Amino acid sequence: MRRTEAGDVTRAAAAGDPPERDTAGGTPGDSAFLALERELSVFLRRARASSGEVAREVHPDLEPAAYGLLVRLSEAGEQRATALAAYFGVGKATMSRQLRALEELGIVTRRPDPADGRASLVTLTEEGAGRFSAVRRARRERYARKLRSWDRTEIAELARLLHRLNELGGAED
Repeated sequence: MRRTEAGDVTRAAAAGDPPERDTAGGTPGDSAFLALERELSVFLRRARASSGEVAREVHPDLEPAAYGLLVRLSEAGEQRATALAAYFGVGKATMSRQLRALEELGIVTRRPDPADGRASLVTLTEEGAGRFSAVRRARRERYARKLRSWDRTEIAELARLLHRLNELGGAED
């Protein structure tokens, strides 16, 4: 796979050109990993840029990383901060800081965990859920417009593969 100057992957390059070589002396079989690295780099750069925009749509003072927390709380419901930290692979202090900021904005609330009074459960407030739902709906509409030429099975396959990749987490062999 090769990118044009505009950054588009050309199908001809993907299908017919010889595989790229790893400049560090790898084998042609490594070209798949080189392509993966390149495409993920572009994807992550774009995702970081758009996450700030999306977060500001929920609230002007919302940190970009917080949108993912809202997704998780919306889908999984009330959670302990430690469970959220483990899910995202961040430290307890980082999660605590992010949740405190969300709480100050009125987007989440905490209540004591009945199973363990030392812990608290975090949930979206009514206002937070409403703001998040509106932004999520608009975001899905943007995805639908951008991917309108894709077959639904391709979209489902992309989601399945991203889920599989995410399940690896930060695990290293």
